[in-house]
Amino acid sequence: MKACIMCGGKGTRLRPLTFDRPKPNIPIINKASVVHLVEHLAKEGFTEIIITLGYMGDKIREELGDGSMFGAHVEYVYEEKKLGTAGGVKNAEKYLCDEPFLVVGGDHVMDLELRTMYRFHESNDAIITIGLLSIDDPREFGIADMNVNNRINRFLEKPGPGEIFSNLASTGIYMCDPEIFKWIPENQPYDFAKDLFPSLMAEDRRINGLLVRGHWTDVGNPAAYRQAQRWMLESMPGTTIEGHFNTKDSRINGPLKIGNNVVIGSNTAVVGPVVLGENTTIGDNVLIGPYTTIGSNCVIKDGCRILSSYIFNDVTIGSNCNTSGTVIDNATVVGQNCSLENGTVIGPRVHIGNNSTIHSNVKIWPDLTIKSGSIIQENILNPDYG
Repeated sequence: MKACIMCGGKGTRLRPLTFDRPKPNIPIINKASVVHLVEHLAKEGFTEIIITLGYMGDKIREELGDGSMFGAHVEYVYEEKKLGTAGGVKNAEKYLCDEPFLVVGGDHVMDLELRTMYRFHESNDAIITIGLLSIDDPREFGIADMNVNNRINRFLEKPGPGEIFSNLASTGIYMCDPEIFKWIPENQPYDFAKDLFPSLMAEDRRINGLLVRGHWTDVGNPAAYRQAQRWMLESMPGTTIEGHFNTKDSRINGPLKIGNNVVIGSNTAVVGPVVLGENTTIGDNVLIGPYTTIGSNCVIKDGCRILSSYIFNDVTIGSNCNTSGTVIDNATVVGQNCSLENGTVIGPRVHIGNNSTIHSNVKIWPDLTIKSGSIIQENILNPDYG
């Protein structure tokens, strides 16, 4: 079975995390998000995978290679200009024109039963089947009005106030017949939800919906990213230790995943689910709370409290710091006695001086220095990055 992964976007809502990497390469439990996606597709039987590339596409190609490490065969198609969702898939037509295929976003994180969706589509006569989820607030998604026979009668992208006629939200996962290529113009921007679906319904072509079960999110903003990390951590089956591990009189409760050459200091408590990358050192009297990931080559010094935080590689956090619901990108240094409040996102190579406080939901762009004793209440941008 074939699948097309759309990886053309810039991920602007996830800045500053997408300055050094494309959105599909953002780590989830210390592994690129797109790797999790390819592994899941292969597990569901979608082993022929085509990836449409745009922004920093070469970094995605470096991450996945030919796909053989993940049980799949991967081909790549580059977009010379922005073509939209349907236009990007049209650009890969030569790989997809001979059988029904799945379309997913490169920022999708899921454990959905995609094989069931394929079988449902095969047994019905719709040109497209859309994966739908019932959610509380569908304003950021396309919504569908579906009848008892699974036919979609109305579809509206990102409804405004008074337009929310359904809470069935599109996941952006589509099973498609190759016939759709006749409806998509070549080499010009064209979108599934805004252009293709209205055109098909105007011509009375059947589009089906299927209620899918399980976890799904598109990692489109920091809140969704934290949510994806959280449920991936929840799904950890137990504790694994990869290679050498050194600790003394610490208190450790799983589930945990501990990389090679991790050191945990005296009287430190680690309460899972937690992932610790290789060559990382945790000091004395540190509390690492549930739903935390710490990357490789990190140093967490004495007396810190690290709670529900997602720390990338080569990060140093000084003594007696508190991070709660924080994302910290590569090679950032946090001085001692600092507080990073819930929802803060710190870009790569930032230096935060001693005794500083970063208020909730503040973003700090890359390569900036925060003076000691600072209280940061608003985003700080680096003009070198736009």
